Amino acid sequence: MTKVELRSGESFESLLKRFNKQVHSDRVLWEARRRRFFEKPSVVRKRKRAAKLRKSRQQTLKDQQGGF
Repeated sequence: MTKVELRSGESFESLLKRFNKQVHSDRVLWEARRRRFFEKPSVVRKRKRAAKLRKSRQQTLKDQQGGF
């Protein structure tokens, strides 16, 4: 759970901004949206495989560009 404490002399707006930044970095909303609907295990595997291929392609392109 994301938690921020009020610092001395800190305004509410500043606290809220820090909280939102922390929620974003902890990926809380992303996780909630992902778990909103059930995903079949086959769909999960397919999504993970696609992400792995994307990452591999990006790394390959990066290696090719930097090799000169």
